[in-house]
Amino acid sequence: MSDAEEKVTSKDTEEVIMEATFRAISKHGYADLRMRDIGEEMEMTRQVIHYHFDGKYDLLSSFLEHIIGQYEGSVDVDDDADPRSELAARIDQCLFGPEFDEFGHWDRMKVFHELYSHAQNDEQHRAIFNSHYEGMRDSIVTVVEAGMEEGTFRTVDAERMGQLITDVIHAARARKISLGHGDAPEEARSAIDEFILDSLYVDDERQLHRT
Repeated sequence: MSDAEEKVTSKDTEEVIMEATFRAISKHGYADLRMRDIGEEMEMTRQVIHYHFDGKYDLLSSFLEHIIGQYEGSVDVDDDADPRSELAARIDQCLFGPEFDEFGHWDRMKVFHELYSHAQNDEQHRAIFNSHYEGMRDSIVTVVEAGMEEGTFRTVDAERMGQLITDVIHAARARKISLGHGDAPEEARSAIDEFILDSLYVDDERQLHRT
């Protein structure tokens, strides 16, 4: 067994391929990406990729699901967290992301948004993005509804509130990545606090938040 193959056995092979795909897309972009480019980012033969995936499209579909899977379900919230704390944690997660050993949150978001920009012409990838978007929105809606039930949040249309917050998050990420506005996430976070979340708090909670 070669040194490279020994390294592969210490990690999940598909995880190795996914990380190589990150590196390849970061260097070459989505439109010009070749299977050869991904193979060159791995310490193993390119045949390993073909063993696990039926071509470039199958690999990229799995890669997209892999990116999304790294974010979904990774919000670190205490079981006894109140709705305000949980909502803040979910917004921060979506805007600033979890920590990664290799390729930070914005490196991954750059690749994510590149694939996102091509989804308009790809029904399968559009369906994957829609599922992710709905899950992101619904997680916010669930927290808003819980806050209303316990009286922490005033009564609002939870669906529209979740939609609004999700849209602001997406716009801020796109502004940073596509337009180079580095402070966009922080500015969006402040605006969400001031113009959206503050309107959710019942009067006594709102006064406490301001002091």
